[in-house]
Amino acid sequence: MTAGVAPLVLLGMPSDVAWLLAFAVAIQLILQHSNVDMKIGPLIYIWAVAPAHRHHHLASQTEGDVNFGLFTSLWDHLLGTFRSGADTPRTGQIGVSGRPDYPRGYLRQRAEPFRRGV
Repeated sequence: MTAGVAPLVLLGMPSDVAWLLAFAVAIQLILQHSNVDMKIGPLIYIWAVAPAHRHHHLASQTEGDVNFGLFTSLWDHLLGTFRSGADTPRTGQIGVSGRPDYPRGYLRQRAEPFRRGV
């Protein structure tokens, strides 16, 4: 959050606005990664929340490179990287391809990129 907001503060954004932005980003990241089966109808094509963002975490290096939007899916539509619909990924399709042994605990996941031989 600091890396994203600090440059804006250095460019003159008032700190109270920066705090509000950081709060909004934190809430949106929770909505995107909550794994809640939200029924948002046609808003799935506009609002970048869990049902659409789940495609971003597909356990496939080719099919998972989609749905990058933080608040909206505008850039994904413009760049052709938007995926959605009835093919919403389910349990077992999300994760790290080829790594069934990938750590499940939070701290172990944070440390995983720094392990030797990975």
